Order: sequence, then C-alpha cells, then structure tokens
Amino acid sequence: MTAIKHALQRDIFTPNDERLLSIVNVCKAGKKKKNCFLCATVTTERPVQVKVVKVKKSDKGDFYKRQIAWALRDLAVVDAKDAIKENPEFDLHFEKIYKWVASSTAEKNAFISCIWKLNQRYLRKKIDFVNVSSQLLEESVPSGENQSVTGGDEEAGDEYQELNAREEQDIEIMMEGCEYAISNAEAFAERLSRELQVLDGANIQSIMASEKQVNILMKLLDEALKEVDQIEFKLSSYEEMLQSVKEQMDQISESNHLIHLSNTNNVKLLSEIEFLVNHMDLAKGHIKALQDGDLAASRGIEACTNAADALLQCMNVALRPGHDMLLAVKQQQQRFGDLREHFARRLASHLNNVFVQQGHDQSSTLAQHSVELTLPNHHPFHRDLLRYAKLMEWLKSTDYGKYEGLTKNYMDYLSRLYEREIKDFFEVAKIKMTGTTKESKKFGLHGSSGKLTGSTSSLNKLSVQSSGNRRSQSSSLLDMGNMSASDLDVADRTKFDKIFEQVLSELEPLCLAEQDFISKFFKLQQHQSMPGSVTEADDPDGGTLSRQHNPGTPLPVSSEKDMIRQMMTKIFRCIEPELNNLIALGDKIDSFNSLYMLVKMSHHVWTAQNVDPASFLSTTLGNVLVTVKRNFDKCISNQIRQMEEVKISKKSKVGILPFVAEFEEFAGLAESIFKNAERRGDLDKAYTKLIRGVFVNVEKVANESQKTPRDVVMMENFHHIFATLSRLKISCLEAEKKEAKQKYTDHLQSYVIYSLGQPLEKLNHFFEGVEARVAQGIREEEVSYQLAFNKQELRKVIKEYPGKEVKKGLDNLYKKVDKHLCEEENLLQVVWHSMQDEFIRQYKHFEGLIARCYPGSGVTMEFTIQDILDYCSSIAQSH
Repeated sequence: MTAIKHALQRDIFTPNDERLLSIVNVCKAGKKKKNCFLCATVTTERPVQVKVVKVKKSDKGDFYKRQIAWALRDLAVVDAKDAIKENPEFDLHFEKIYKWVASSTAEKNAFISCIWKLNQRYLRKKIDFVNVSSQLLEESVPSGENQSVTGGDEEAGDEYQELNAREEQDIEIMMEGCEYAISNAEAFAERLSRELQVLDGANIQSIMASEKQVNILMKLLDEALKEVDQIEFKLSSYEEMLQSVKEQMDQISESNHLIHLSNTNNVKLLSEIEFLVNHMDLAKGHIKALQDGDLAASRGIEACTNAADALLQCMNVALRPGHDMLLAVKQQQQRFGDLREHFARRLASHLNNVFVQQGHDQSSTLAQHSVELTLPNHHPFHRDLLRYAKLMEWLKSTDYGKYEGLTKNYMDYLSRLYEREIKDFFEVAKIKMTGTTKESKKFGLHGSSGKLTGSTSSLNKLSVQSSGNRRSQSSSLLDMGNMSASDLDVADRTKFDKIFEQVLSELEPLCLAEQDFISKFFKLQQHQSMPGSVTEADDPDGGTLSRQHNPGTPLPVSSEKDMIRQMMTKIFRCIEPELNNLIALGDKIDSFNSLYMLVKMSHHVWTAQNVDPASFLSTTLGNVLVTVKRNFDKCISNQIRQMEEVKISKKSKVGILPFVAEFEEFAGLAESIFKNAERRGDLDKAYTKLIRGVFVNVEKVANESQKTPRDVVMMENFHHIFATLSRLKISCLEAEKKEAKQKYTDHLQSYVIYSLGQPLEKLNHFFEGVEARVAQGIREEEVSYQLAFNKQELRKVIKEYPGKEVKKGLDNLYKKVDKHLCEEENLLQVVWHSMQDEFIRQYKHFEGLIARCYPGSGVTMEFTIQDILDYCSSIAQSH
C-alpha cells in the first residue's frame, strides 16, 4: 500500500500541488468487483482545499488516472455501518449517497479517522459521523507535535502548528543574533537553554516580589466593599423617599389623561357638529325658491335649478356612523324629503301644463304649412323646454316615478300633435302626386287648423282613375298598373321624384331634431346600444317603457338607449304607415316610380345608419326600404310576366316587339336614376332577369310568328337590343350584349341565305350535277364528255338566264324583303347588301366550275359581277 501511495503522490497529486494524506482500496457495494482508491488530499497552496478523490487504474493496467473529486465541504454524512463489529462497508453522503466496500476494516477506519481530523482542522461545518467507534474520533488535533495525521502511517506527512507573524519575526531576530545557529545547532541549542533558565529564574523572583502588592490589593478591595455597603444604604433611603413622589405623579398623569381625553372628545364633537351644519343646512333663499319660485321665468328657473342642486347635495351627503340616530338629523332629513316632494309635484304639474300649452300653440300654425309641402318647425318649442333640462335631470335622480310620468305625458301630447302634422303633410304630398290643381280642389282647405279634407282611400281612387284614363290606349308591358313611356312623360316622373325626395328630406331633420331634444331634455343616451342589451317592444298604448324595469328606480344605460327608441316609436308611430301608403300610391301611379323610391330611400337609410345604425329613423326607413324593394321586385316580375303574355297579330308584320322597346325605356330610365346610387347591385340583378326574359320571349314570339319570318323577328329585335346595350354601356350586361350581336349576325345570315335561295335555279341544279360527278371520281376536265353535262347543255341552261331576267328576279326579291322588314329598325339596306354579297359569291362559284370543268370552251355567263352590282344599286335607288 505504501508503494501505491507513493506512486499516486508522484504521478497524480504532486503535479496538481496536492498532498496525499490517506488512502483506502474500495469497490462499489452490490456490484461486480472493480477496485479503485479513495484518497484524502489537501492542497499545498493557501487557502487550503480538502478533497476526496476517486482514482482508478487504467484499462491497460499500467498507470492510474483521476476519475472524480469531491470537495470535503460537500460531504454531509459518513456512515460506518457498525460501530462495534468489524465491517468493511461504509457510505459517503455527498449530493447523493455513495456506497463502498473497503479491502480491509483497518484501511476503512484509518480513512474515516483522517476525514474526521481534516473536518476538525479545516471546516467550520461539521460532518455527521454515524456508526463510528468513539476510539476513532479524537477530541482535538495536536498542534505542536509532528504527529501523523493518519495515526500510524509513517509516510503520511507531519502535522504542524502554523506560526503567526509575531512568532516568525521573533525567531528571525533571534537567529540574526546567532549567526552560527545554522552551522552549529548544538551551540545554538545550548544558548537557548541558558536563556530559558534565566527567564525561569526571573519569573520566580517576580512572583515572589508581587506577594506584598497582592496583600495591599486585597486590603483595598475590603475597603471598597465597605464603601459599597454605605452607598447601598443611602440608595435604599432615597428609594423610600421617591416612592411617595411616584404615587403622586401617577395620580397627576391619570388626571392629565382624563383632561386630554375630554379635550379630544370635545374636538371630535365640534367637528361632527360643524360637518352636519355645513352639509345639512339649506339656505333660506333656496327653500323659498323651492316653495314659491317662478317656473315660468328664466330667473325663477335658474333659482329653482340652483336650489334643487343644493337640496340634492344635502340629501345625498354621506353621513358618518351614528348620525342617522340623531333626532336633529332625522328631522332635517324629513324636512328635505317634504321639500323635495313638494317641489317635484310643482315641477311636474308645471311641465305638464307647458306640454299642453305648447301643443295648442303648435296646432295654430298648421294652416300655413298644410298648403306647402313642409313640416312645422319645433325648434322654438324645444328651445323653451330645454331651459328645464337640469330640473328634469334632478327629477330623474330624486323622484323617478314623477320623471317617468312626465315622460309618458310628453309622449301622449306630442304623438297626437305629430300625428296631425304628419298626416296633413302626407295628404298634401298625395295631392301633389296625383295631378293637377283642379283635382286638388276636391280636397280644399277649410277651417282654422287648415286640415285637409278627403281620405287616403279617395286619393288613391283618384290617382287610379286619372292614371287609368291616360293609359287607356296602351296595350304594352306597362298596362298592369303602370303608365307607358308614351303616356307618362319624363316631367311627370321628375315631379314624383322631387315630391318623394322632399317628403324624406322633411321627415329626416324632424326626427333627428326630436331625438336630439329627447336625449338632452330627458337626459338619455342616444348612441348605439351595447351588444346584448335588452331591446324592449314598442308600447303604442302608453304602457311601461320597459317590461323589465321597476318603476321608481333609474334605468341602466342600455335601457336608456332603448327608451329613446321607444319614445320615438310612440311619438312618430304614424310615419311608417303613412310612408307605406305614399309608396303604394306612387306604385299605382307608375310602377317605374319604384326605381326612384328605391334610390332615394336607400340613400336616406345609408345616411341615417352612418349617424346611428340603431336609431328610430334608421330602423323606420330600413323597414320602409324593404317595402320599396318588394315593389321594385314586383315591378320586374310584372314586366317579365307581361313579356310572356304578349300576343302578336297574325295579319301584320311583327317589327320591334313592345317589350324590347320597353326594356330600352326601362334601361334608359334606370341608368339615369341609379347613377352613383348605393344599391346599384339591385338594378344589376333586375337587368339580368329582364334581359333573360327578353331573350326567351323574343325567341318565343319568333317561333309563333306567321306573317313575318322567324329570322326577321330575331334579327330585328336582337339588333335593337344590341344597339340599346351598346348605347347605354351597362357593364353587367356585357355578355348579353355580345350574345345579342351574335344572334343578330346569325339570323341575318340565315335570313339572307333563306330569302335569296337559288335565284339561278336551273343553273344551280346543273352545277349540282357536275359536282356530284366529280364527287363520284370523274376528273373535272372530263365532266364535259358526259352526255347530260356537255358544253351544249351548259350553253342551253345559261341562255335561260339573261341579264334582264336576273334583274327582274332581284327586283322581286327586294320587294319581298321590304315587306318582311319594319321601317323603324331600318335594316333593309343592310339585308340587301348582304344578299348582294351572297349572290356574287354564288356567281363566282359557278364561274369557277366553268373554268375548271370546261376549259377552253369559251362558255361564259350572260351577265357579269358588275352587272349584278348595277342591278342591285338600281333596284335600291328605285325603291
């Protein structure tokens, strides 16, 4: 073991400036035996670091290598397993527990003893040694002897006590005085021995000389004890004297405490009284204003407003605990309650009277507005009432029951007033829509109120009769409740558009002004409701404004927003039915009016939604817009249905179909109306439906036509449709425009081919035979040797078609085409030119066959292409 220890010191620890103190040969417990060494080391440099190092022999077995090292300060427990019996097993508890089996119990004990000594010497934290024999654990480490740390290993190293700086200095001085100390150690030791003897003698003499001084010191101590006893006696007498003074001071202190407590209570009481007086005292001027203030004058309203605010502050003061038990406070609160009740009653009664008076005053101005298409201005009424807005806010916070009653009364009075105004306004609008001043005299103005006589039903009857007379001669698409374009001119439609726009323009500011007033006067929110807020049903009969609201308590914010809509719905409950009646009348006058109404109504709905999507105006106009859109869809459906019902006379030519012309009228009108409109998409959908209906029914009529050829009906009408779409440039109908052009071209070609037929019939049959022979395999230059198709037969057929006969046939053809085509579309020259081109094509085909099948024969047609051009031109000019 000594040799191994020496080798480890030399090879592993000396290069790392470490000194090996103890070593033990171990293997891990419970595993296959693999020997290694646990070494206890200290560093040679300061500060000293103590480690436990695991050393293992290399796999080749020729040298040792350092495997792992633990600092001794990280060791928590050393467990020797058994303190009595010899046992080679032991555990070291670092961050985890390592179980070892030593090669011998002696090595284990020596290693544990070394660890204990190193712990005692170098570590403040003491390691816990468990199941270790007390014989191995020494009380202290010897400091002055060169004892082996391991307790028996001769080469383990010498233990020494480190010299301090003072000792090192003394030794150096002593050795400097004895230069021979190093060369002659015996002489130096002898000198030290002599000096030690001298010092021992001096110590003994000093001890003997100090005995007398010790006796003197003892005597002085005895005298000091006597003085201490005297001082203690005097202190006891002083303490008895001070005891009486202490009792007196305690009494004085208690008296001062009571005085201080009394002063504190008085200050607090004064503070409470001042608080109650300052916060619960209402000035006499305020009381007088609440009891007798003039609510009709501006100064009186201002005084009452200030007094009501002061009363509210007094009533809402936050009382401190116990104040409500004071009789004076209860009496003052009762007085405030009586004042509040009295003033609330007086204010509610006055405002009710103001509502009634304003209603009467407003009714007297109706006569001047009923003649013109305007609504009375309620701004003066609102301006006068807004003076009471702060008092209404006070009433809302102090007596919600009376506030709610005023709200209901306002709605009752104003709904009747607005109903009269709006109905008279719509009566005037209907009279202006239905026609002349003579007709409006039937609904003459009379009476002081200026109310229009005559019911809505009579107006509707009048409108139907007058429009029916104007439409009596029409059998077109617009017969089903419409006026045709020939009967109803642009001026009439423009007049209707202006009247409808004026109606909406008058209603919109009226509703917005009233909603703004309601919000300001009744102190309600007028912004859009939050998601999830309770939306209450309309209350036309004057019931509670909110079914989920408890009367007498203020409404939450979302309910206040709903309350504005409910109040507006009740006040203006006649607007929506009146608008619907007006829309129905306009639709009866002319269903094309639904286009104007759709554009105007859409614009006003869009404007109202930008201001407040949940407002009464936005909701009402949105509902009416649904009706207008329904009428618009019905107008489109009626036009399509009437297309399907069109009947064509069997005795006259067809020409341009009525619904084709009316589609042109509809499209032209719609494009002018919907220019820059918000709901252009609705028109595009209607266009798609209408043009499909037009296409289908043109083809249907063409198939049923007896007088006019099918191709002519298709050609003329699709040419008209193509011209219309090209002129209007409707982007959503680009595909239909191309389709119309294609149909026109196809049927033009078909008609030309069909009408022209075979003007040189015998010649055509002859060359058909020639082409048949060529198709059977006969060469073209050999066709002339066929008996039926020789040169003589060819000349015979050609002689039957001189130029004169050709011109006569073309002239008859021109007359026939002229009978088929209508004058309004002006396609005669186009068709004639196409026929001329087709005839020339046939002529060139015959010439080609003659040149190929009868070469060198000298046979030619008796007329030329130039002759054909001259014939056609002459015929066209003569007609």
